[in-house]
Amino acid sequence: MSRIGCENVDRAAYIPPNENWHRYNRQQLRAKPFILGAQERKCIEAAVRETCRIRKWSLLAINVRTNHVHTVVCANRPPKLVLNAFKANATRELREQKLWPHPFSPWVRKGSKRRLWNERSVARAIDYVLYGQGEDLPDFDD
Repeated sequence: MSRIGCENVDRAAYIPPNENWHRYNRQQLRAKPFILGAQERKCIEAAVRETCRIRKWSLLAINVRTNHVHTVVCANRPPKLVLNAFKANATRELREQKLWPHPFSPWVRKGSKRRLWNERSVARAIDYVLYGQGEDLPDFDD
């Protein structure tokens, strides 16, 4: 069982803002930050669901936000492969729908991949993904 997403599980103190680090990261961008509107979120969710259907993985929870995606999935593959499959198929769908025009990936290089070993951790991850992300996002763009 793997959960793809991230959270401050240990409730550790967050690192304070660092303008130099922020400036460095801005300079590394190859395009404007990609904000996922309703159309992009629907496209990504459909791509993840299709990936799971084809590969016979069980998608237990998904929440596509404006700048990241959380999933809880039961897969017979290592978490890195699951994450890469989701990114690749979502990118392909975004390009097919003309929502991502660039030749490079819209995703960060890595991503959080956590194994869930018991029913309690699975239930907590599902709850976090579905209800711990803030308000529901609209199904439309302004």
